Amino acid sequence: MSVELNANNPVAMNTETLLAVQSAKITKSQTELEGQMALALIASASVGDQSLPASSNVVGNIGQNISLKI
Repeated sequence: MSVELNANNPVAMNTETLLAVQSAKITKSQTELEGQMALALIASASVGDQSLPASSNVVGNIGQNISLKI
């Protein structure tokens, strides 16, 4: 079997079209999956999470001062 560029073979054109459609479907499903994963990650990062200590409850000064030497 040979493949020619710019051929007027309807079978080759249909195969190309079929492969392009399949590729587009796979890309769409992958993009939708990544979007769902991003939304799940955002939802899991709750802003009002009470398990984290509030900044007013911090005891001591560990991590509040940063020394930089250049």
